[in-house]
Formats: sequence, C-alpha cells, structure tokens
Amino acid sequence: MTSKQASAEVRVLAILQARTSSSRLPGKVLREVAGRPMIVRQLERIGRARLLDRIVVATSVDPFDDELARTVEASGVTVFRGDLDDVLDRFAQAASRNPSQHVVRLTGDCPLTDPDVIDAVVAHHLVGGADISSNSHQPTFPDGLDVEIVRAFRLHEAAAEASLKLEREHVTQFFYRRPERFRIAHYKADHDLSALRWTVDEPDDLALVRAIYDSLLPGTPDFRMHDILALLDARPELSSINGRFARNEGLARSIRAELGTQAVGG
Repeated sequence: MTSKQASAEVRVLAILQARTSSSRLPGKVLREVAGRPMIVRQLERIGRARLLDRIVVATSVDPFDDELARTVEASGVTVFRGDLDDVLDRFAQAASRNPSQHVVRLTGDCPLTDPDVIDAVVAHHLVGGADISSNSHQPTFPDGLDVEIVRAFRLHEAAAEASLKLEREHVTQFFYRRPERFRIAHYKADHDLSALRWTVDEPDDLALVRAIYDSLLPGTPDFRMHDILALLDARPELSSINGRFARNEGLARSIRAELGTQAVGG
C-alpha cells in the first residue's frame, strides 16, 4: 500500500494548533510539566483516543516556532507549518496534506485534555451527521477539555470564503456565525462543569496543571477527567489557584475588536 493510499483512507484527522508566541505566557507549550514539555504531555493524552486515525501538530513558519517543531517531531508526531496569524489557512493546508473525511480541532494549551471526551465528541459527530460538532460552543465541560470536529470539505469551504480576521484567527467561528447554513451539533456533559478552568493561558494556570500532574501521574499515568475531579474534591484549594480568570478571554477580545461588544457570545 502506498503512502498516498494510506492517507486517502484516514477517516478522522486530529490537528493540534500550537505556537510559542503567546502574549500572556510566552513559550507556554514548551514549559515543563512533570519533566516533559507541556505539548508532549498533551500529545501523550491525545494519543490514547481510540477514534483518531492520525495526529498532526499545526504550528507556524515563524522562527520562534522552530524549537516547538523540533520537539514535536522528536516525539514522533507529524508537524505542519503555515501562516502564524491565518490559523484557518494553516488548518486547511494541514488537512490537504493529510486527507481525511473529518478534522478534529484541538489547541495546544490544554494538557489535561481527556481522550475519552475526545472519543465521545467524535462518536457523537459521526453518528449524528452534523457539519461541525463541539463540546465547547455551548460549554458544559471544564475549559481545557474542548473538542471540535468538522467535515473536511466544510473546513475547506471556510478557508476559501472567510474574510473576517476573527474567522481566520479562530478556525471554527465561520461555522458558528452561519447556523442557517451549517448543521451544528453540541455534545454536553451530564453536569455543568464549565466553571472549571483547566487550560493554560496564565502562570497560575500552569501552576494548577503542574500540581495536578504531580499528584496524579505517579499513581495513574493515564488519569482522566474523573480522576482530576476527585483530586479537586479532596483538595479544593487547588481550584482557587487560577479561579479568577474568565473562560475564552482571547476569543472574546477578538470578537469585541472586530464586531463590537454586542457580538460577544454570538
């Protein structure tokens, strides 16, 4: 079987977007978590998802991301490098290089991502037949367990048509702003856990992630969401480490900058 034939048979491609030029915590994806770069820890967890056929890290061609690319490649994961600011184009090009029927969007600031949650969202999407499925557009999971999956041909439509900077920077906004055109499905948790913040944007976020890894990794290397929840129940002081930050602050700022305050949340 040729590599081209193998690529054509991929059903679900996961693309993890990552860069080192974060304004609030520069180089965060390469910060150490339990002895390894944060991006490597996240890839370990993503790799346990059963419904992903291939994983690609999409970073930029900016020289600042050279070390990131080397780190990911050394871990055995494919890297695609594209435009720093046009993330939608970066995704579309990565998807073109790795043909698939569906593309899962993940972000490189979520080292507590849960492979079971990834599988659940993917399964929900494949059964439901939506254009895009998400557990984050109507959030009930902790911030940092976000999963979105879109039909590949729809992703390419968005890349060809999107004109707003907001839609080029935030890959899936093109779909959510056109609910009359696209079938959008939502996957929700049994209980609303959206107030919990498990993503990494600030130094305090990283401190919480490190505390969770240090507590759980030695005894449960493949710990899941329920293990983290049990830890936070036993040690409620941990949740206060980063509790003052709002969810999706970066997206909200982009929406306000381009569309005005009334559009936030739309």
